[in-house]
Amino acid sequence: MRGRWVGAFGGGAVIGTLGGLIGLGGAEFRLPLLIGAFRFAALEAVILNKAMSLIVVATALLFRTRTVPLDAIAAHWPVIVNLLAGSLIGAWFGAGWAMRLKSASLYRVIAVLLVAIAGVLLLGHDVSSSGPLLLTGTAQVVAGVVAGFVIGVVASLLGVAGGELLIPTLVLLFGADIKLAGSLSLAVSLPTMIVGFTRYSRDQSFGVLGRNRAFVLIMAAGSVAGSFLGAQLLGIVPGSVLIPLLAGLLLLSAVKVWRH
Repeated sequence: MRGRWVGAFGGGAVIGTLGGLIGLGGAEFRLPLLIGAFRFAALEAVILNKAMSLIVVATALLFRTRTVPLDAIAAHWPVIVNLLAGSLIGAWFGAGWAMRLKSASLYRVIAVLLVAIAGVLLLGHDVSSSGPLLLTGTAQVVAGVVAGFVIGVVASLLGVAGGELLIPTLVLLFGADIKLAGSLSLAVSLPTMIVGFTRYSRDQSFGVLGRNRAFVLIMAAGSVAGSFLGAQLLGIVPGSVLIPLLAGLLLLSAVKVWRH
């Protein structure tokens, strides 16, 4: 049992560090850990993952204000609202679909989405916003709603924050700076995840939080400590080293979840 608590705190801390550093909830790495190492069932792992991601996203957004002030985030409220218009609806539908899937099917959906997110990390995270915007005006607004819906669905299915998809969207579609995009993605992720979390509360698997209260609190403590450390490392650790490593871990995780 002691090893389980150490693993929960350590895993939360490492993944929380990634969240604070990149602007992610870190759930893509936590989910395979919950399923593989801690042996939670697929839907229970997604719900636990969602709870931990909420904590990481909220604290990372706060801790990153030293580098990206809140007024800089608030100045881009039209972009946040644009993406939320789609992501909140997507989060509600995604959670509903996850609750109706059989465990075997959910494991495979999770594995496929992990592979897709690894690809987005490799191809989209270090994109530059120096060029012209892909879309403007009404077309940009419509694209933002559609992208938000897709991201909301993926976020609910995996219990993730969706930063790997939000950050490239913010950079390519809205021309945001990469560091600002990380914080904006957290601002979009927080309400999106709350909607998905509310939807999951209707399922009996939601009781996993109460049955594993000590585990949740210990992993949450590690997540908060990690997100603080990651925020302090923002701008120090080169993405050229970190991103390929994270993508590789996701691919390995996808294989493990598929075989589960």
